[in-house]
Amino acid sequence: MSYLDNIRTFVRIYELGSMSAAARDQRISPAVTSARISQLEAHLGVRLFQRTTRSLTPTEQGRLFYTGACTVLEAVEAAEAEVGDATDNPRGTLHAAAPLGIGRRLIAPYVPEFAENYPLVDVRLRMTDRKVDLTAEGLDIAFFLGRPADSNMRIRKIADCERILCASPAYIAEHGHPKTGHEIDRGQHNCLNLRFPGATEFQWELNTETGARKFDVQGRFECDDSDVLTDWALQGAGIAMRPVFEIAAHLASGALVQVVEDTPPLPVQMACLYTHRRHQDPKARLFMEFMIERMRQAITTA
Repeated sequence: MSYLDNIRTFVRIYELGSMSAAARDQRISPAVTSARISQLEAHLGVRLFQRTTRSLTPTEQGRLFYTGACTVLEAVEAAEAEVGDATDNPRGTLHAAAPLGIGRRLIAPYVPEFAENYPLVDVRLRMTDRKVDLTAEGLDIAFFLGRPADSNMRIRKIADCERILCASPAYIAEHGHPKTGHEIDRGQHNCLNLRFPGATEFQWELNTETGARKFDVQGRFECDDSDVLTDWALQGAGIAMRPVFEIAAHLASGALVQVVEDTPPLPVQMACLYTHRRHQDPKARLFMEFMIERMRQAITTA
């Protein structure tokens, strides 16, 4: 095992607070993770973590070493970036995250093309509709819709995405065709909500005659997967708020129909989140530029 690998493993354990989580993150076994830390501690002659059966916390020496370890890894990444720029052939593993709808429709289909152009870059794409933490999860880039969770990161805007409220013809036939937000406010219609653990309320921000206004909406079904909301809407279960690019085919076929058209949702920002340091990495920069170009084309033609 190389000393650099040991340092990388230490940093991920420190950031994730768990050896098992670091092992999953680095795609190695817990036994290898433990062995790397033991080797590092033997080399340094200090304990880096206090371990119990239920917790793992860094020692004072561990906290001091973490700062220096990050500096070492940043220097190595910077050196690799310079080599990548010089050879125009970046290498290494790229970790990216995206919401399910964006990931499935606008990113995943183009990963093989990117890999063909840059054969020395391995892509790890994580798709989730929850907000991600770039630092804690070891990500280079995170695509998102809406407002970012961390304002300290750098943002590259991709586009403003039109959204609509939609339902199936069967739902409209049974429950009526609401035209404004007032008709769906406070439980008058079954609204299909994208919700995550810890959320205490749900509101839809709609564009009314007097400007943007938040409406309290209620519904019997919630999910943390946005595509499930589309499936429920197609089955006549309720009204969903969806980006147009994700449901364009269903609108064209008539399987979904726009409702609440007199007070539509405000557009949502599609953007890319990254740290300043990551943007200097050629593989991260190239992946971002490559995907943004294709995402814009796909949204325009949706």
